[in-house]
Amino acid sequence: MPPPGRVRTTRGAIVSNSPISRFPVPEIADLPEDIRTRILAVQEKSGFVPNVFLVLARRPDEFRAFFAYHDALMDKPGNLTKAEREMIVVATSNANQCQYCVVAHGAILRIRAKNPLIADQVAINYRKADITPRQKAMLDFAMKVALEAHSVGDADIAALGTLGFSEDDVWDITAIAAFFAMSNRLANVTSMRPNDEFYSLGRG
Repeated sequence: MPPPGRVRTTRGAIVSNSPISRFPVPEIADLPEDIRTRILAVQEKSGFVPNVFLVLARRPDEFRAFFAYHDALMDKPGNLTKAEREMIVVATSNANQCQYCVVAHGAILRIRAKNPLIADQVAINYRKADITPRQKAMLDFAMKVALEAHSVGDADIAALGTLGFSEDDVWDITAIAAFFAMSNRLANVTSMRPNDEFYSLGRG
């Protein structure tokens, strides 16, 4: 028998049958056109709709603001690679005990780093992960932003400078850790459930 909260499909796969949020989730057909178009584009590209889109879509103005800031931080060019940006999300989301963001962004990290092991390593203990000393220093700073931003000082920023991080890089690290601290809290309070599809992405 499948475990509680899971069902067996006609093809034999065991998938989640649990709610994706503790708040009502709108139907895609009922959403404003711009939001519906974005969600359907993601579905076409990924083969499924990440639950974060559906959960946040109940507040259209906030949905637009959330994803505009997300895209500005995560898709921009710069000295931080897209994989390094995802490392920040995974490490800090684990510290904030956000299951959704660790699972979802862990999948993206595996894909962007082309490494099936890295997301688990970074989530569990990035200090022992197979990443560079520069990346570990980046994550040390990101964790300080996520957990004790009040204690960040000039010495922390200067230390990153010695490793080649520019002021813009430091701002990016800070903004990503701060933005996802908010996202982590939204996901935890809404009880946002990771899509089953995320768990296997990037592992093959």
